[in-house]
Amino acid sequence: MTEVFIYDHVRTPRGRGKKDGALHEVPSVRLAAKTLEAIRDRNGLDTSRVDDIIMGCVDPVMDAGAVIPKAAAFEAGYSTRAPGMQISRFCASGLDAVNFAAGKVAAGSDDIVIAGGVESMSRVGMGMSGGAWYMDPSVNFPAYFMPQGVSADLIATKYGFTRDDVDAYAVESQRRAGKAWDAGYFKNSVIPVKDQNGLTILDRDEHMRPTTDMQSLASLNPSFQMPGEMGGFEAVGIQAHPEIERINYVHHAGNSSGIVDGAAAVLIGSRAGGEAMNLKPRARIRHFANIGSDPALMLTGPVDVTEKLLARSGMKISDIDLFELNEAFAAVVLRYMQAYDISHDKINVNGGAIAMGHPLGATGAMILGTVLDELERRDLNTALVTLCIGAGMGTATIIERV
Repeated sequence: MTEVFIYDHVRTPRGRGKKDGALHEVPSVRLAAKTLEAIRDRNGLDTSRVDDIIMGCVDPVMDAGAVIPKAAAFEAGYSTRAPGMQISRFCASGLDAVNFAAGKVAAGSDDIVIAGGVESMSRVGMGMSGGAWYMDPSVNFPAYFMPQGVSADLIATKYGFTRDDVDAYAVESQRRAGKAWDAGYFKNSVIPVKDQNGLTILDRDEHMRPTTDMQSLASLNPSFQMPGEMGGFEAVGIQAHPEIERINYVHHAGNSSGIVDGAAAVLIGSRAGGEAMNLKPRARIRHFANIGSDPALMLTGPVDVTEKLLARSGMKISDIDLFELNEAFAAVVLRYMQAYDISHDKINVNGGAIAMGHPLGATGAMILGTVLDELERRDLNTALVTLCIGAGMGTATIIERV
């Protein structure tokens, strides 16, 4: 199989996913186009030689619909020869776009692919695309369907994480993200979003609250107790896990991922494709995997897919220098650290989605780029990137510097 290299990556800042957020007036296609423009201009790409553009978008409806990567390529002034495709595996869509691109390059069908994702959550609300998982009893009964927050609280209950545990994790995520921004760790990969007059709309993640402390979080009420108790979803969780007598509700807005807007792009290619355009590889994609996991716990897929990925790659946890796991909820990361006995100083070292937000279709590509930058900054070699996924799935990728 052809070796697959990462040549570059960019992302927009994450804007608060509300009508008063800085990026609300910027449609999804424009956010995606900004990343395509930056990847082209930074690398001097001949866009007629781009074999595909693959982007994750979890809710590809309204102005995020109609094969948004192709629309973004038009917006960005790419050659009409560059095709586009959008995919969705819920929260892992951006990472799976990278993995799809890697598979195409490895198979020898493509030499240069741009992969990534986009989500404008202020313009297209979460769940706007609908679907049987939410709405069809013949599907959601066997899936033990419940809101993800209730599943996160079920995880916390099952694995013994207290309110103080999840709040302390959230405080540290905010602290790390603030420190990383202040130290300039994101300056080479985050591109400012500008308006048509060239004026900067946003150049820094807008959702962060780096002064968050335990006292401020203690004032927040649990967000998922009402749907759990009044909506009957606690009973669903207990039916799936009868060892649980009742759910301890510990998650709230302050220790869960933020709703934000954003886009990301990763330049993927073969050695020959890179050499043809004078590109220098930064890392290789060694292995990737997907898995289905417990649908009631729903968000423990990273544990399961990591086990599968390590087995297939012949690697061990000790072979990984840094880990990046999307902070959908604090208990997701705490369970992963518990399962593999990973020190907190090796995972999400620059904060995560609790602090900076989770633009669903883009996050996987964003955190891949974050950990690549950090490998280079620390002069380390290998990283594992993974995300939990709705309906009980997991996706993971191992990258290695070159």
